[in-house]
Amino acid sequence: MIDRVLVVCVGNICRSPMAEGLLRARFARRPRFQVSSAGVSAMAGYPADPEAVALMKARGIDISGHRARQLTPELVATHDLVLVMERGHEAAVLAIAPQGRGKVHTLGKFGNFDVPDPYRQPREAFEEALRLCERGIDDYERAFWPPVVRKVHG
Repeated sequence: MIDRVLVVCVGNICRSPMAEGLLRARFARRPRFQVSSAGVSAMAGYPADPEAVALMKARGIDISGHRARQLTPELVATHDLVLVMERGHEAAVLAIAPQGRGKVHTLGKFGNFDVPDPYRQPREAFEEALRLCERGIDDYERAFWPPVVRKVHG
């Protein structure tokens, strides 16, 4: 079972914090599920971009406490699945953590799309990135995380 997911982008202040927040909210009822994020060239210590924070807040998800962190080999080693935003990020992750081969995939793998970087772009670019993150997460959920079924005692 894939229970530990790492979401990776470049700076870890726009796309990956939004995807992390979406995954965390979606799988809050799964006690073993863990999600975190990092960047291949992280703006370490920086908060999530204000546009990302605002868009997530509008969905009832608080990422205001997020702080960017640099991707490390240890982070890759402790996660079952590493989701990147663009095809080029796969090589960047494997350059940092070669042991990740086989568990690094694009978020848009099933739909054959990349999630473009909205950094320093208008709000519409953030909205599109968030929409694509949701689409990718939907695809992965259908493939790997069936709905939680509650047992009914009778």
